Amino acid sequence: MSAQRALYIATELDELRKVNAAIEELAAEENWAPDVTFQIGLAIEELGVNIVNYGHDDDTNHEIRIVISSNNEAITIEIEDDGHAFNPLCDAPEPDLNSAVEDRTVGGLGIHLVRSMMDEVHYQRQQNKNCLTLVKRRIS
Repeated sequence: MSAQRALYIATELDELRKVNAAIEELAAEENWAPDVTFQIGLAIEELGVNIVNYGHDDDTNHEIRIVISSNNEAITIEIEDDGHAFNPLCDAPEPDLNSAVEDRTVGGLGIHLVRSMMDEVHYQRQQNKNCLTLVKRRIS
């Protein structure tokens, strides 16, 4: 089994629904485990929200390219945007996981979740674009 979905969405929060629908469709087609489907959906949503909310200084729409590939061994997600250079592996603040929720500063928890849920996370800046690749193995 092997399948792929490529999506181009505008930098609007409502556009993330299209990604969720594509994930659900691909998960059913490729028989992903429910926890894998949930983790992939959450990871893409976290990253998508960050791109929409913090990626650009202007109010014009930009495009996010998302490619989801699935085979028997792993699911690979490629996310590409033309926002500010931002390497979430190095530039995101480390979250405070020990303080009470109301005492924590904002930032870093979403990226922490992505890194915790995915088996691999890679970042590159190419041609003025952020290119993030996530890999989730289907077999433990």
